[in-house]
Amino acid sequence: MSYEKVSQAKEIIVGTKQAVKALKNGHVLEVVIAEDADPKVIAKVVQTAKDLDVTVHKVDSMKKLGKSCGIDVGAAAVAIIQ
Repeated sequence: MSYEKVSQAKEIIVGTKQAVKALKNGHVLEVVIAEDADPKVIAKVVQTAKDLDVTVHKVDSMKKLGKSCGIDVGAAAVAIIQ
């Protein structure tokens, strides 16, 4: 479900640092994180999303999430932009 949402989104931001930056700027509708990502890596994204009351969806695989974004490597976090 969330993989499809990511692949169909008009604009996404891939990566934890960029996702946090976009969250702080108020541009994010929702965040998708991979459950197999290192918890330390995604912790800041999850906390920032919670602080700003942005929905966080979880998917099982970084590799599949990266593929949904159209990249050949795994993605720990993806922000879907307004």
